[in-house]
Amino acid sequence: MSRLSRLAAALGVVCLLTSCANTVSGTPAPPRMEQRGPVGAVPAGLERFYGQPLGWTSCQGYATTPEQKTLFRKPQLECARVTVPLDYGKPQGETITLALLRRPATDPARRVGSLLVNPGGPGGSGTEAAASFASRMTGELGQRFDLVGFDPRGVGLSEPPVRCLTDQERDAERLDLDLDPSPEGVAQTEAEEKAYAQKCAERMGKDFLANVGTREVVKDMDVLRSALGDAKLNYVGFSYGTRIGTAYAEAFPGNVRAMVLDGAVAPTEDLVAQSIGQAKGFTAAFEAFAAWCVARENCALGKDAKEAEKKLNAMVAPLKKEPLAVGDRKLSYSDVGTAVAQAMYSKDLWPMLDTGLTELAAGKGRALLVLADAYLGRGADGRYSPQNDAFRAIRCVDDPPVTDRAVVLERARKIREAVGERNVLDGDDEPVGALDACAFWPVPPTSQPHQPKVDGLPTTLVISTTGDPATPHQAGVDLAKALNARLLTFEGNQHTAFLQENRCVDAAGAEYLVNLRLPAEGARC
Repeated sequence: MSRLSRLAAALGVVCLLTSCANTVSGTPAPPRMEQRGPVGAVPAGLERFYGQPLGWTSCQGYATTPEQKTLFRKPQLECARVTVPLDYGKPQGETITLALLRRPATDPARRVGSLLVNPGGPGGSGTEAAASFASRMTGELGQRFDLVGFDPRGVGLSEPPVRCLTDQERDAERLDLDLDPSPEGVAQTEAEEKAYAQKCAERMGKDFLANVGTREVVKDMDVLRSALGDAKLNYVGFSYGTRIGTAYAEAFPGNVRAMVLDGAVAPTEDLVAQSIGQAKGFTAAFEAFAAWCVARENCALGKDAKEAEKKLNAMVAPLKKEPLAVGDRKLSYSDVGTAVAQAMYSKDLWPMLDTGLTELAAGKGRALLVLADAYLGRGADGRYSPQNDAFRAIRCVDDPPVTDRAVVLERARKIREAVGERNVLDGDDEPVGALDACAFWPVPPTSQPHQPKVDGLPTTLVISTTGDPATPHQAGVDLAKALNARLLTFEGNQHTAFLQENRCVDAAGAEYLVNLRLPAEGARC
């Protein structure tokens, strides 16, 4: 997930939509119908999807929480739904709907087209991202493009969303630590993972789970391109959104006008390599946080950055035995790890993490619980967004599963060897060699890491951050090479950078998207 999505969630400014309605005196206004498609290449048998009209209306009626209602008061936002086949192999069969949120170009006479955005995850809501980005779409970028966020199938407002657990089951899962490496502990953990996979199959259906992956999402994007009236796609993808962009570039290279991929997932990198890269990235980010913290007057981790991790582990260790009561809820050991990870996505969250750790030392856990809730998509009303269930469902069909416990343990060993004793909140815990839910997934994977073939793709732009904790800089280098794209390096400590108030990055991205002028080779911000 992108830095923007996680930061917005942590600050309580999250947009989760459910349906579109513009209400006047309690009466929904009829949608404004618009038909711009079909445009460009249309695959045989899909004409009705590519040419469908879209009904646009106010987004205010989509809001289901106070935070969402605040976010969707912006009058320039409008929402719609688009219908797509559940199974593209059976276009006359069952259909599902995707949610769209649009901020129209402010200079329609000079409009280039639509700019689709996806914030990553998998499971991140593009409608949320677009609503948050809307106020930042200034200058020519905002004047020339309709900003369009879409929730991929199974995500956010798209119907149906992936929901494998109830809110109560999700709360209970957070208190179940699964730290026991014994055969009995492994068996218990695997039984829970298998039960999770079974619940997903029962509650969502195997047909839906089989068609929720990136392979289908890129086909949905091409439907969106046409229905929005664009002969060529303009796209910005963050984090996992770069995987969507890469897959689209491979499936429809001739349909791309411009593509910005920020916070890259390397196309050939397997889950072991990704895990090692992320472990190193988050550890490096924590070290940067520790250096910042100990320079403050009252850092919760003391005055010695080299001892910060040990102090953190000591502070958190009691939670392995007993969670901390926070009002009518509890803060678990895993919640603290989640909160720390959340704060590593942006320096803007470092003060909140320091406050949370100071509270923890005093036997309190409110701030850490807020950070963990933001990462896990739990709203103030106790309801969870579908993002985590969608994350698992998509990952389980996007990559081959690991079904050998020895491989699980070997992966843990490789991560420890690569990171050493610097792996934050790992401590002396022995790895638990249990298989995860994907090993028991009821449908086979539909894709796997590979070198993309993108003949005919125009030169695109990849942005990679030197201190990115979730998607290491090298992954951006690798993706740019694989796509023959131009690489822009941002020197900073955060996850993704475009449209996040860095003038250098934003100017380079806007110049490319509007005028197709790329930054110079080797450019850095």
